[in-house]
Amino acid sequence: MNVLSRNTLSSRLALVGAAGAFLLALSACGQSVTAPPPAGEGSGAASSGTAGAIGGSATASGPVSITNCGTELTFAEAPQRAVGLSPAQTELLLRLGVGETLVGQAQTGLQALPADVASQAEQVKVLSKGEPPAREELLSVNPDLVLSPTSYEFTAEQGYASVEQLKKAGAQAYIATGGCADRRASAVVTDLVTDIENLGSLFRKPEQAAQLSKQVKDRLAAVSQANASATAPTVAQLFVDGKSLSAIGAGIEADIIKQAGGKNVFSPDDKLFESFFAAAVSPEQVASLNPDAIVFATTSDTQTASIEAYLRETFPQVTAVQENRLVAVPSANLLPGTLGNVDAVELISQKIHDR
Repeated sequence: MNVLSRNTLSSRLALVGAAGAFLLALSACGQSVTAPPPAGEGSGAASSGTAGAIGGSATASGPVSITNCGTELTFAEAPQRAVGLSPAQTELLLRLGVGETLVGQAQTGLQALPADVASQAEQVKVLSKGEPPAREELLSVNPDLVLSPTSYEFTAEQGYASVEQLKKAGAQAYIATGGCADRRASAVVTDLVTDIENLGSLFRKPEQAAQLSKQVKDRLAAVSQANASATAPTVAQLFVDGKSLSAIGAGIEADIIKQAGGKNVFSPDDKLFESFFAAAVSPEQVASLNPDAIVFATTSDTQTASIEAYLRETFPQVTAVQENRLVAVPSANLLPGTLGNVDAVELISQKIHDR
């Protein structure tokens, strides 16, 4: 099983943290700055153009513009040479029926594509497995649209193609709405709907986008209905690295807990999270909150077993351990702009409500 390397994950967290601190200094606001804009507004609403899907093709009937991470992207015609910088973005294109536009896929080691669409990407060139592709590798396939879960994949200092370098090469970058630097701490699961609708507009696939959006909304509504009369269990969401603990108090990860019908013991309003959506915590802090469940990210069965052993040894008196509510969630399902966010909501809901 291919997995996301610990170095890549740590680098991404570090980079996003630096970006968050920079934005904090500029705007003098904390992690719980503002309520997220509704889907279709703010971070990525389709704003102009006509959409005319014809069969399985991605032909254009006029220019389309959207706003993504504060930048306007305009396509005179539907993208013809797309690259998904993670399996999540590749999957979205396949499910929208525009897989024929894919000229590259990257970070394929993050997760395997779902079995029902995997065969459609078998002939698509793999640009990287464990981390974003090098600048030269990405530019070699001459893309016109590059899709990414976060801004990390466009870090020139890491040797990746920056947004400006892509622009000079004739390509535009689309970052998942929840992965925009100024939204990282307030992102919500339904930002995924914004991404689906945006991509449906860009590729002139409004009907396919509407169907996929409805599936996402219906799945989330089913979870909400299942938990409607249930008491929300308290949940500590942790990132465990060896014996180091970080708590997640905001961002899409925290909204996943909320959507799953849980009550996070950490809050965006906590002083811990005034500069970033995650913060280092001590075992004593977690134990004092006595969560009913502990949710943690993992990249493999081996890592899951290691983290569970650590949690059982460290928190033997905590309810989550005593009642065996330790919930392992694939790290890739916590990245912005992935259908895996909904998978995570469903999984966590089942586990914390003992279903």
